[in-house]
Amino acid sequence: MAQLSDDCFAFGGPLMTLDEARGLLAERLVAVTGSERVALGEALDRVLAEDVVAGVNVPPHDNSAVDGYAVRHEDLAGGADSVLPIVARVAAGDRPVSRDPAGTAVRIFTGAPMPEGYDTVMMQEDCVERDGPGGTRSVLIRPGIKRGANRRSAGEDVREGSVILSAGRRLRPQDIGLMAAVGLTDALVRAPLRVAILSTGNELMEPGQPLAPGGIYDANRFTLSALVRRMGGRVTDFGILRDNPAELRAVLARAAEGHDLIVTTGGVSTGEEDHVKGAVEALGGLHFWRLAIKPGRPVALGQVAGKPFIGLPGNPVAAMITFFCLARPLIQHLAGETVTEPVLFRVRADFDYKKKEGRREFVRVRLARDGDGGLVATKFARDGAGVLSSMVESDGLVILPEDVTRLERGATVSYMPFTEVR
Repeated sequence: MAQLSDDCFAFGGPLMTLDEARGLLAERLVAVTGSERVALGEALDRVLAEDVVAGVNVPPHDNSAVDGYAVRHEDLAGGADSVLPIVARVAAGDRPVSRDPAGTAVRIFTGAPMPEGYDTVMMQEDCVERDGPGGTRSVLIRPGIKRGANRRSAGEDVREGSVILSAGRRLRPQDIGLMAAVGLTDALVRAPLRVAILSTGNELMEPGQPLAPGGIYDANRFTLSALVRRMGGRVTDFGILRDNPAELRAVLARAAEGHDLIVTTGGVSTGEEDHVKGAVEALGGLHFWRLAIKPGRPVALGQVAGKPFIGLPGNPVAAMITFFCLARPLIQHLAGETVTEPVLFRVRADFDYKKKEGRREFVRVRLARDGDGGLVATKFARDGAGVLSSMVESDGLVILPEDVTRLERGATVSYMPFTEVR
C-alpha cells in the first residue's frame, strides 16, 4: 500500500475554486488500498486493480446473426431468384461444417458457426424451402442481398489481446458479463477502503434516546456512512464524541490504527468548543481548505498518525454537498478508483436567483415536465444549510458556476440528479 506525504494537504492560499481543489487532490493523492482476487459473482461494485485483457476472441468464430441459409454470394444470380440445394444443417453449438461450398446452401441457425467457404446468410423469412428429387431439399433465394450480410466475424465484439476493462473501473453488471464472455472466473480488485466515521458535539444524541433539552439527533453520521458504503467503502462507526480534547485524541488515534481514512463532522472551526482541530494537530497535521462554494464552509484536511483525515461541516446540507464536491473524489483517489465527474443535464430554470461572483452555488430543485415535455427545475422553498428535508424532497442540484451572478427564469442551467453522486 502507498503512503501519503505528511504535507499532501498543505495549502495556505485564499478561497479555492472546486476545480483547483480537485486538481490538488489529483496531484497529491495515491491509492492506499491493497488488492485481492475475488470470484466474478462477488465483484460487483468493486474497483479493478489491473487492466483486464481478453484471452480469446468474442465471438470465437464467424457465426450467423439470424436463422436462415448460408451461401456463397458469388453463387447468387445478380437480379433474379437463385435456387440452391441444401447440403447440411448447423445449429448453435455444432461443429463447423467442412465441405465444398460451391453452388450449395446450408441451413443455419442464430449463433451457429459459419461453414467454411460460405460468406453470406439469407434470413429464412426471405427464402422458400422446397422439396427436391430423392428426398433432397433446396432453397429459393430472392435477389438483393449484400455480400457478408448477417454474418458476424470472429472477434467482432472483442479482439483477443485487447484491454476490455481498465484498472480503476468500478465494476457494473455489464462489466462482469464481459469478463465472463472472455472466459474469466475471477477479478483482481482493490480491497475496500476502510473508513472510520464519527460525529462530535455535546448537543448530539443517538436516535432512539430521549431527546434532552438543547439536544438534537445525530443525522450526519448516518448520512455519511451511507454515502461511503454506496461508494464501496467499509465503514466503522465510532459514534458520537463529546467536546473533550483528551477523549478526542484517544479515539482519533484508535481510529487511525485500522483504517485508511477518518471522516468527522462538526467541531473543526476555531470556536472555543471546537476541539477536533487541536486533537488532529496533536496527532499529525491539519489544513483548512476554504472552498468557494455554497452551501459549504472550510473543510478540514489532514493526517492522523499518517492516515488521511477529512472534517466536514456540521450542517447536514453543507456536509452532503462538501462530500459530493471534495470527499467523493478524495475517496475515489484513495480507493484506487478512476475519478469520475457526475453527468450533468441541461434543464430550464423556473426561478430567478442572485449570487456572488467567484463562488459556485448548488441550488436544491425539483423537476417537472412543462407543456412541451421538457424538464423544468423548480427551486426548493428553503435555502438553509441545516434543512436536511430539502435534500429528501429535492431531485437534485442546479449548479451555478463562479462567473454567474444572476439567473433569470427560463434560462437553461446545469442540473445534477442525486443519482449521479454515488
